[in-house]
Amino acid sequence: MLTQLIVLRGGRVLDPSQGLDEVADVVIEAGRIKALGRDAGASHQPDTGVRVIDASGLWVCPGFIDLHVHLREPGQEYKEDIGSGLDAAAVGGFTAVCPMPNTKPTNDTRAITEMMLARAEEHGGTRLLPFGAVTMGQRGKELTEMADLRDAGAVGVSDDGLCVMNAAVMRHAMEYARTFDLLISQHCEDHDLTDGAQMHEGARSTQLGLRGWPRAAEDVIVARDLILAEATGARYHVAHISSLGAVRLIREAKSRGLPVSAEVTPHHLLFTDEALLSYDTYCKVNPPLREEEDREALKEALADGTIDCIATDHAPHTDLEKDCEFEAASVGINGLETAIGSMFQLVRDGALSPMRLVESLSTAPARLIPDFEGGSLREGRAADVTVLDPKARWILDQEALRSKSHNTPLLGRELEGRPVMTIVGGNVVHELGI
Repeated sequence: MLTQLIVLRGGRVLDPSQGLDEVADVVIEAGRIKALGRDAGASHQPDTGVRVIDASGLWVCPGFIDLHVHLREPGQEYKEDIGSGLDAAAVGGFTAVCPMPNTKPTNDTRAITEMMLARAEEHGGTRLLPFGAVTMGQRGKELTEMADLRDAGAVGVSDDGLCVMNAAVMRHAMEYARTFDLLISQHCEDHDLTDGAQMHEGARSTQLGLRGWPRAAEDVIVARDLILAEATGARYHVAHISSLGAVRLIREAKSRGLPVSAEVTPHHLLFTDEALLSYDTYCKVNPPLREEEDREALKEALADGTIDCIATDHAPHTDLEKDCEFEAASVGINGLETAIGSMFQLVRDGALSPMRLVESLSTAPARLIPDFEGGSLREGRAADVTVLDPKARWILDQEALRSKSHNTPLLGRELEGRPVMTIVGGNVVHELGI
C-alpha cells in the first residue's frame, strides 16, 4: 500500500535530467513526484497520512539503475535469488536492476522472462528490468525470438558471460535488435585470445605465473562491433569496459554520432591487477582488473561522458567457489550493496563531480532503456528516489549483507557515503536511520 504522501524536506536535490543542484523539497503522492522546489513541502505537517522526512545534509537523487547484475534465478538460487537480489539492490540504493540472461536455463524465451518478472512482482521492492539472450542457450548460433522477449518485458539483449564471436551472427542480431529498439549489450572478449587466462596479461601475471588475458581480446571485439553497429544502426552497448584501447574506440565512435554506449564497474575504477598479488580470489573478475593506465583512462572517460554509466556486474558466489585455488575460483564480485560507498571515493578525490556521479547511476542508464520513465525527479514522474548520506562512515560487515553471498574484497573496510532511503513508486523499500 502506498504511503499517502511523503515530503523529503530540505535535502540537496541532484537531478541531472533537469540540471538541478539545489536545496529543495520533494513531495511524493500516489506513487509520483507531486512537487519539487525550495518550499514545495512547506505547507505539509506530519500526521497519519503524511510522512515528513528531514533530508538536510542528505542528497536526494533520481532512483539509481543498475544495467548489469546477475541474480542467479533460475537455476543457481544457492548463490542468489530474485528476492535476495532485489533486497540487496534496495539496500544499495538501486530502484531498478537489469539481470543478465546467463541463468540456468538461459533466459532465452518468453516463459523464463515472464517467470522472472512474476517473481519480482510477488516479492516487491526494486524494479526488475531483465535482459534476454541474444542467442539460444548463449551458444552463439541461433538468434532468440527478440520480439517475444521484448513483449514479455525484456529491455535489451545480451549473451553476457560469453561473447557473440561470429560476426555474421552479431550483424543479424544487431539488425533484429534495431527493429525492436532493443539495446544490444556485448561481453567483449575474443575467447580464442583468452583461452585459459586467469588475469590481465602484463608484468603482474608474469610475476604470479598465471596465464594472461590481453587487452587486445577486448579491443578487437569492440572494434569489430562498432563497424557492425555503424552498418546496421543498432543501439550497441559495451558491457563492463576495462581497457584503455576500448575507451579510445568508444570515444571515436561517439565523436561520429554513432548510437553506442558503455558501462564501467566500480571494481575496475577502484582496483588494478596489483590487487591480485596475494592471489586474492575475491579480485578475480572477467574482464580482469587491468593496470593503472587503464584505470585512469576509465575514470577520465566516465567523467567526460565517453563511458555513460556505472554498473556493478553484481556476481554473487559462495565461499566454496571463491575459497579455493586461484585457477579453480569463479569470476565475479558481489557489488550491489557496496557500489555507492565505494564510488564516493571518486568524488572525494575530485575525479568525478557529484552531479556526474548521480547521472552515471540514474539519468544515463535510464536513457538506454526504451519507454522507461526513471532517472528523473520531474513532476509527474514515477517516484523512484534514492537518498544518500554523503558523510556516513561505515564498515562493510559480512553479516549485514542482504545478498546471499559476500564475495567482495571490500569486506571489513571503512566506506564513506551510504544510501539511507530507497523509494520505488512511492513505497519506501529501504531506510536506515532517518
